Amino acid sequence: MEDRYSLQAQANSWMITSSAPFFQGLPETAVESALLHLATRTHPANQVILLENDWGGSVYFILDGWVKIRTYNLEGKEVTLNILGKGELFGEMAALDEVPRSTDVITLTPTVIGSMPAQDFVKLLHIEPLAGVRLAQLMARRLRQVNRRLRLRESDSQSRVADTLLFLAEGQGKKGQTGIEIPNLPHRELSSLSGLARETVTRVLTRLEKKGLIKRDQDTICIPDLSALERMIV
Repeated sequence: MEDRYSLQAQANSWMITSSAPFFQGLPETAVESALLHLATRTHPANQVILLENDWGGSVYFILDGWVKIRTYNLEGKEVTLNILGKGELFGEMAALDEVPRSTDVITLTPTVIGSMPAQDFVKLLHIEPLAGVRLAQLMARRLRQVNRRLRLRESDSQSRVADTLLFLAEGQGKKGQTGIEIPNLPHRELSSLSGLARETVTRVLTRLEKKGLIKRDQDTICIPDLSALERMIV
């Protein structure tokens, strides 16, 4: 029995450390212990993983795919707060402060997610200082992103779309042959992220593509020069 659980822990450790930067560099024994009760599951696109006001019993790690973090404004309109992909985690805030969750999480694509009991996550933070540092860095990065988007609320549509693309590149960009690649999300998601009408987002993307600042195909948007796109923000 012990051998079976040991093999499972090692398999979980390899799978998640190869996907989630949060665990890289942590002692192998500590990671295996933290992941002993990790459960993985594949979800189809457009499936709700968490709902606002759910209690935080687990912390989740994205092993493959994409999810969006959403809430609703006072008028009842859906607002996308973030897009997370492979290697990211979510659900950590409710696990730490033991209050109901404040947002919904929905898959955008077929997604593989590992769920860790909240008590195992908190225990890891207590025994491994580097885990606490990694979590603090993650929260600081997300706070900077939110602050930047708030500052651009009154900017023109081109600035807001460009900033949204840079926001995705910072969080989920992958180096390709001709630039940084990000997922080619449905325009309604980019609309919700930028706070613009979907038709406006479509027009701006077309304009940026004609200027050579982005290249689009069915699955990805490639940004050849991040600095050039950033100069479009005023």
